[in-house]
Amino acid sequence: MSEEFGQDTQYRRYILWFIAACVIYSIIGFSWGVAVGVLPDLRNFINHQPHAHLIMLGHGHLNLLGWVEMAIFAAVYYIVPRLVRRNIYSLRLVNIHFWVHNFGLLGMVVSFVLAGSLGGLASYTMDMDEVNKIVRPFMIMVGLFGSLVLLSNIIWAYNLLRTAWRWQP
Repeated sequence: MSEEFGQDTQYRRYILWFIAACVIYSIIGFSWGVAVGVLPDLRNFINHQPHAHLIMLGHGHLNLLGWVEMAIFAAVYYIVPRLVRRNIYSLRLVNIHFWVHNFGLLGMVVSFVLAGSLGGLASYTMDMDEVNKIVRPFMIMVGLFGSLVLLSNIIWAYNLLRTAWRWQP
């Protein structure tokens, strides 16, 4: 009977969505890193213009919260129902988790890149107070979108804890 847990077609589809997102984010993230490595003008801009380093924070968050965390989500969603011999507590929460996480992550990455790009470009012609005024709204957006990522992780943890609640060997 333990092989039946987690075998629901919709549940397997959700797990595959997390894996697909993981693969897509890894390709984008690795390509981004290669581009910075092989394009000296881009690397110089990122390394030497104020706020341009934020572009690489977008890259780092894409890799960590995109390909790494999505892989972990998929693996844990696959393993936990089999360990506790129960179906996942809520398929709806798995769906919400997936979309809220992706929306929050993409919003964070875009906000980091816009802050870094606009801040870096503005620093060529403006003083730092003016540049900071340009960057600030985007960093607020990073925080707001990051809150969605946090919320999605709380949803994930809740769903897994409810699945394993009062587990008996």
